[in-house]
Amino acid sequence: MSEYNEEDFLLLSGIQHFIFCRRQWALIHIEQQWSENYRTVDGHIFHEKAHSNIMPEKRGDIVISRSMPVISRQLGVTGVCDIVEFHCDKNGIAVNGLNGKYKVIPVEYKRGKPKDNDSDILQLVAQAICLEEMVCCNIETGYLYYGEIRHREQVDINQDMRKKVYDIFKEMHDLYTRKYTPKVKTNNSCKSCSLIDICLPKLCKKQSVKDYMNKYLKEE
Repeated sequence: MSEYNEEDFLLLSGIQHFIFCRRQWALIHIEQQWSENYRTVDGHIFHEKAHSNIMPEKRGDIVISRSMPVISRQLGVTGVCDIVEFHCDKNGIAVNGLNGKYKVIPVEYKRGKPKDNDSDILQLVAQAICLEEMVCCNIETGYLYYGEIRHREQVDINQDMRKKVYDIFKEMHDLYTRKYTPKVKTNNSCKSCSLIDICLPKLCKKQSVKDYMNKYLKEE
């Protein structure tokens, strides 16, 4: 499998934006556009709580690492895991600085509740792929913690999920290399998007700039 150079790495968290809306992802990650709303601000505050203590913490047979930087040359991404838990397990791997062997489990924090799409799950799978590549292990399970319901959802990671993540990042790299911002595809999610005033979905949906100019020239 081919590997990406570091200068071509994308942000791992961008997979969330991409699945939500390819145009939103391109506006943020290609055109460097951004705007806050209640959801984005509340999400930042929620994640700050998860990252409040960056020192490893030990709870019984579990070592908890917060804000762990991760990369994958195969996916061509870099990012940060909210929490990575190392569970003492005789069938696990050796971890530098720790005695014994451990099973690696990523935990991603989300402010709301489980979504109708699989964006949260695939972000977690991407984190697992990074960790597998970095520490030479196999990760079969991860967790999504939702602040609204205050509950962990277990995610069993399989090969179909991994393939989907690879395919998505391949498409993201293609768009990023071409510096191409996809056209708008309006749906109910547009109302909750923080970039609605930048994207202008209704305006862009009704008429392209080319069509507008052609119509204007004909009227002249």
